[in-house]
Amino acid sequence: MPNSASIPSAVGAIASTVIYIHSGGDTLLRGIFRTKNLDDILAALGDETHSLKRTLGALNVTLLGIGAIIGAGIFATVGTAAAGDAARPGAGPSLMLSFCITAIVCAFTALCYAEMAAMVPISGSAYTYSYATLGELVAWIIGWDLILEYAIGNVAVAISWANYFRSLLESIGIDIPQWLSTDFRTARKIPGLIESAPHILGVPIVFNLLAFGIVTLITIVLVWGIKESAQFNAVMVGIKILVLLFFIVIALYFVSPAKMVTNWHPFMPNGFSGTLAGAAVVFFAYIGFDAVSTVAEETKNPARDLPIGIIASLIICTFFYVVVAAVFTGLIPYSELVRRLATEQAEPLTMALQHVAPNANWATGIVAFGSVVAHTAVLLVFQLGQPRIFFSMARDGLLPPVFAKVHPKFKTPHVTTILTGVVVGGFSAVMSIDEMVDLTNIGTLFAFMLVCVGITILRYKEPTRHRPFKVPFGPWILPIAGAVSCLFLMYYLPPTSWWRFIAWLMIGLSVYLSYGYAKSELGRKVDRPRTTPGWLMLTGLGSFLIAVGILAIPHHASLSELSAEMSDGNSRTILSVGSIGVGVLLCIIGMIVGKSKD
Repeated sequence: MPNSASIPSAVGAIASTVIYIHSGGDTLLRGIFRTKNLDDILAALGDETHSLKRTLGALNVTLLGIGAIIGAGIFATVGTAAAGDAARPGAGPSLMLSFCITAIVCAFTALCYAEMAAMVPISGSAYTYSYATLGELVAWIIGWDLILEYAIGNVAVAISWANYFRSLLESIGIDIPQWLSTDFRTARKIPGLIESAPHILGVPIVFNLLAFGIVTLITIVLVWGIKESAQFNAVMVGIKILVLLFFIVIALYFVSPAKMVTNWHPFMPNGFSGTLAGAAVVFFAYIGFDAVSTVAEETKNPARDLPIGIIASLIICTFFYVVVAAVFTGLIPYSELVRRLATEQAEPLTMALQHVAPNANWATGIVAFGSVVAHTAVLLVFQLGQPRIFFSMARDGLLPPVFAKVHPKFKTPHVTTILTGVVVGGFSAVMSIDEMVDLTNIGTLFAFMLVCVGITILRYKEPTRHRPFKVPFGPWILPIAGAVSCLFLMYYLPPTSWWRFIAWLMIGLSVYLSYGYAKSELGRKVDRPRTTPGWLMLTGLGSFLIAVGILAIPHHASLSELSAEMSDGNSRTILSVGSIGVGVLLCIIGMIVGKSKD
């Protein structure tokens, strides 16, 4: 990791002093690392007013996993992973190996998720698991962090869906104006788009109506009901698997296996570093398997069906990924792939088909249709997961009770589903995909890492707990391998990702201190105040100001460079550092006042 990432680490160390101090044996914040008993978690299943309808079997769960995993990764990022870009070398034909490496890393976490989901069969994913193993504060951090994976990640998928849907419509002669399918920042890079867009009072009207529209449609489906959603997803999963099979068959029709083998040389054009870089790119094509665990409370037999669904979906998707990667890199030589992707914004799979069969528009149209379906399935599963995490957090008192409301007819968490749809739809209409990707990456890896650590902790904390499925080879080898693998990839993410991630966590800390700490159901057992005291509100405000400063500060700069910029009178740096300083000061004052009243 570059040196500038040490600055967020330092801010994180400051943040840790905000939330926990000991003095003379008295704890300032009571019970923030207290875990929720597994029996209490499972007891929530008996509350009919806050329980979800069990309708899903092992096949439904597996299809949900496939629906989340096969999507933007195989249809969109496979081109960048193989060819590389200015920031990373390409894997070339060794992309096949990249998928295998990533699958092994994901398998560690998948096994941990399977054990957790079978043992704690309740809605909430890593949030619920962390509450049972690492305590309330860590559970809050994970729940807040999962917003990055589900909601923010879905913003990127919605934007990508819009791009491919527009291309599909263009292939059949329907033209959507670019100002209705592009965000403003991207529009500024496209010559003539701003000028050609309609203006109101001199302001160009540019937004992504297609992305907003698909999120709205998915939200309506999810409010309608989980069973209907699962059936809808099953249809889309079947379609996109057929499309991938079609791509493989039609590619072998146009190009012989012998010619493909020729195009696989050189196998590693950039050495092993290119293969690993490709693995880092395609890692996020696998993250959908954890979304399966969020429907544990709606699964008929979670102890059996969840492990089957998680592991089966991972194996099936890896098989498809490796085969498609082999065919894709066999269709078009590495040098040609690099040349074309440097000047074109195209779907990689359709581009490869156009390269070997430029007149077969019907074939590329079918693959483009499959890409749209794949993105839709990912949107469905991730829009399904995020509201249920909100639902679980509200049921624990960490969010307002309205977040735990269940629709009286459809038995779905309709309030959080609609809220998630509004946020994701709104952001997808105005944000660029590049702004969303890095934040999704680091949040996902962090959640995965803590789930792996939680397995080891729970094996020793609850050794007699019934485990319908157990991670093989004991509590250390595979869970720790998973945690280290995730941390390794996080370490090499760019500094900007770390800045934004820590800022996001500080905003979450502000919400927890201002609301969740006092309203927590678990907090009642340790005699916390039922209304947030003034000193805690002050500390929450300080945390928020720290987050604002972190977001605004130049992310490329080291400590010495920041100091130099302040000396030169850079107003952005001065205001950013000032915001962080005032935030830290308010946190310290709040803690001093709180300690005097403890």
